[in-house]
Order: sequence, then C-alpha cells, then structure tokens
Amino acid sequence: MSSASSNRLLSTLSRNASALLAPHLAPVELALRQHIERPGEDISHVYFVTSGIVSVVARSSQHDSIEAGLIGCEGMTGIAVVMANHRSPHEAFVQLEGAAQRLEAEQLRIAMRRSEEISNVLLRFAHVFSTQVTHTALANARAKIEERLARWLLMVHDRVAGDEASLTHEFIAIMLGVRRPGVTDALHLLEGKGLIRATRGVVRIVDREGLELLAGGAYGVPEREYRRLLGER
Repeated sequence: MSSASSNRLLSTLSRNASALLAPHLAPVELALRQHIERPGEDISHVYFVTSGIVSVVARSSQHDSIEAGLIGCEGMTGIAVVMANHRSPHEAFVQLEGAAQRLEAEQLRIAMRRSEEISNVLLRFAHVFSTQVTHTALANARAKIEERLARWLLMVHDRVAGDEASLTHEFIAIMLGVRRPGVTDALHLLEGKGLIRATRGVVRIVDREGLELLAGGAYGVPEREYRRLLGER
C-alpha cells in the first residue's frame, strides 16, 4: 500500500506540520466505484489519495450527472471540510482503484486550527480544485467532444502510473456527460491520429504532446495553478 509521502499535498508539509497529521492517518485501499462522499451527507473522513483516481460528480434533481473534477495523488477529497463546511451537494466515488491515507474530518479541522501551514496548503489546493471545476465547465460549454476527451485523458494520465488506464466507453460517456456513440467516435478519431490506443476497457496514451495540441486551451490552466501554488505536478 502506498505511503503518506506518495500524496503530493502531504509531501509538501514540513516535519512539524506532518507530525500533527501522521498519528491520525490510516492507510486504506480504494475499491472501484467505492463511494467517498454522498450528496447532502456529513463527511466523516477525508482521503489523501496516494494512487488511483476519485471523481467528483454533480447531479441534478432530475438525476442527470456529469463529472465536475478529478482527484488523484496530487490532492485530497473533502474540499467542503477544508472550506469550513461539513457536507457537499456532490458525489465522490473511486473511478480508478488505488489507495489513500484516510483522516477523520474532525482531526483535519483540529490540525487546520493548530497549523497555519496546513491550513494554507489545503486552502491552496481547494483553490486549484475550484479552478479545475470552472475549466471543466468551460470545456463542456465551448470545446468539441474530441478536445474534451483529449483534456480528460490528459488529466487521467497526470494521475496514474504509466500510460494505461482501465476506462470503458460507457464510463467515459458518463464522466463527460455525452452519449456513448459520441465517445466511441471521438476515441476512434484520437486513435486514427496516433494519439492513443484503445482496446476493450483500456486506453493507452501513445502521444501525449499530440493530445495536448488537440486539447488546446481546454487543458493547462488548473495544472499551471497547481505548480504555481503547490509545486510540480
């Protein structure tokens, strides 16, 4: 199982700040489709992801859904807790299985009150995640489906070890809020350009630079904000 240092937020903390959290961190596995947060329910724990990916999904009252953001080893769940709240209207679940360091929400609140450093680091991440969400909205409104797919695959690639991820057409369609045939067509387009290789349930990144060119302005701003505020990503 991954260590706490595998999470980039935790690894940025000084020894004194880390000492406040370390006794309360518990290593856990993240199972595929495991619910981390449910809409309107109190958040009991936050997760500093060390491997795998957690999706934050917005749902309408008519049960329509779309992914609002991704969290991997660069961050944590429980943004609402960082922002002095105790619940979220969104759902968070494991998109790609992995591992995390779990912390009780109340222990996080205590640590943030005791350490300005911890509070500042987590608030900076909350800002970066908010930037990611707003740029997801921008991409959904303005970018073509192949550009949105390229951006999304780059974000997944940023958060996994290696160049492959287990992703079905149906799941990608749900995350992007589009019809499955549209995802299939877009994957074929990217594959035809030599950017990816898609087999049953697995997507392999072949040409990352080409994906970045295709994604254009849809990718990059949140990533630069992370580097500016929290270091390399």
